[in-house]
Amino acid sequence: FSPAPSQPPSMASPEAQETRAAPAEENPMDAGAEKTGAPAEKTGAPAEKTGAPASPYQKSWLVRHFSLLLRRDRQAQKAGQLFSGLLALNVVFLGGAFICSMIFNNVAVTLADVWILLAALKALSLLWFLYYVACTIRHPHAVLFRDSHAGSIWMRGSLLLFGSCAICLNVFRVGYDVSHNHCKSQMELIFPVIEIVFIGAQTWVLWKHCKDCVQVQTNFTRCGLMLALATNLLLWVLAVTNDSMHREINAELSALVENFSGNGTSTCLCLNATVCEVFQKGYLMLYPFSTEYCLICCAMLFVMWKNVGRRLAPHGGAHPGTPPFHLHGAIFGPLLGLLALVAGMCVFVLFQIKASGPAIARKYFILYYAFYVAVLPAMSLACLAGTAIHGLEERELDTLKNPTRSLDVVLLMGAALGQMGIAYFSIVAIVATQPHELLNRLILAYSLLLILQHITQNLFIIEGLHRRPLWETASGGAAGKPEAELSRRGSLLELGQDLRRASLAYIHSYSHLNWKRRALKEISLFLILCNLTLWMMPAFGIHPEFENGLEKDFYGYRTWFTIVNFGLPLGVFYRMHSVGGLVEVYLEA
Repeated sequence: FSPAPSQPPSMASPEAQETRAAPAEENPMDAGAEKTGAPAEKTGAPAEKTGAPASPYQKSWLVRHFSLLLRRDRQAQKAGQLFSGLLALNVVFLGGAFICSMIFNNVAVTLADVWILLAALKALSLLWFLYYVACTIRHPHAVLFRDSHAGSIWMRGSLLLFGSCAICLNVFRVGYDVSHNHCKSQMELIFPVIEIVFIGAQTWVLWKHCKDCVQVQTNFTRCGLMLALATNLLLWVLAVTNDSMHREINAELSALVENFSGNGTSTCLCLNATVCEVFQKGYLMLYPFSTEYCLICCAMLFVMWKNVGRRLAPHGGAHPGTPPFHLHGAIFGPLLGLLALVAGMCVFVLFQIKASGPAIARKYFILYYAFYVAVLPAMSLACLAGTAIHGLEERELDTLKNPTRSLDVVLLMGAALGQMGIAYFSIVAIVATQPHELLNRLILAYSLLLILQHITQNLFIIEGLHRRPLWETASGGAAGKPEAELSRRGSLLELGQDLRRASLAYIHSYSHLNWKRRALKEISLFLILCNLTLWMMPAFGIHPEFENGLEKDFYGYRTWFTIVNFGLPLGVFYRMHSVGGLVEVYLEA
């Protein structure tokens, strides 16, 4: 017999080499199993080449068991998300049915019935908030990770601002009801008090825990978050559709006029007219903040719900090298933005203070829409120029999956629908009635320019958010080569020289883009100040869309009230969210 011991190794060696060289893309443990056990099993190669004597069956069983556990964990997370989502959907449908019944048949289902349902939902949400703070997060290993992208400073600042305004709104509501206690039920005082407690507790929980990635009691936490989200969504729907307080205030004003003219009326009148006027004006001015607060809470609760059970890399979510906010020599953008801000404040003062009366003069409407017609084209041109500069840049696109960025894009596109919807309704009303008057032509131009500005600004912000920041490119270019050669070079001096050379090469390669980066910074600063101006005007009580009378006469009071209360809070949220996105674009440039 002539044994040929060389044939199996000669046949097995290429396969073993290919198996060892194959990258481990899915599971590092799987790759380890292939490197140790699998080649020896398939080809008969000696086990000494792979280390200690291996047990391939045991390794394969461990890998299969670990993969099965991961798969079951993912399935449990999907099941928990599905169940909590269905819970929120059913709560929203139930509350929506109550609100629609109140609108179309307010005899069988009254506003008090809707308030009772919402009070029960608020009470359940408050109990969950208390349990989450007192029990869930005190559990060992409850919050091992915190999402650095969630709960940005502008989002939490807006939460605090609008939450405070919503509490003040309910305080004014309580004061108004107390001043009418001789003709109103005492039960009506309970609902604003419950809402004050709910808003305070919810604001505190979201401020403190919006970054949490909870790892214990995940299903119960998801259900609690979805219950609170559904409650806020129903509060927003009720605020959009319920105009009972506005109609009551208008009826009281009309009754006062009739009393002065000598005609009696049975309307419930305030005992102290001066105090009631303060409550009325405060309520009407702060009313949009309540809907804005509900939208912000829904967004933050949804992010917390997505982060339940999420495991982050040790330093995967942070931007340790993010530069601070500096002007960096930007001149024209801040100057033009400040000019728009000062002009907007002057228009705001004239319209809100000098024109605040029973009938607003026509010239103030013309001034308001003329300001918008002047500012919106400049913003659109700046956005188009910035988008073109993005196309000329050599920065790479960031194609990695980023849930926070995806949510930012969805919120940006969804919030833009509010003002765009109002604009389209205004266009139809103007074209169908009298498009040749000066005010109507200004409103038509304003509506068309507003739609164009939203589209161009969304393109500019989304394109900027999907570019890799320069600090990431710098760190990758400077540290990539030394990390690859660290095993061959043990000298710290050589490593420092390599870092210095990489930094110089990075500066040289990006020096010709300096004018593009500076133009992006100028454009971003100009758009930040303009969006702050356009946020301030509708946020603090200036609503000419509802007061000019054209669309209200065309669509009817209740229909146009619902359209405006649906679109204006989304428009305020869009301007605020755009400022946050533009700050990121500015820093990444």
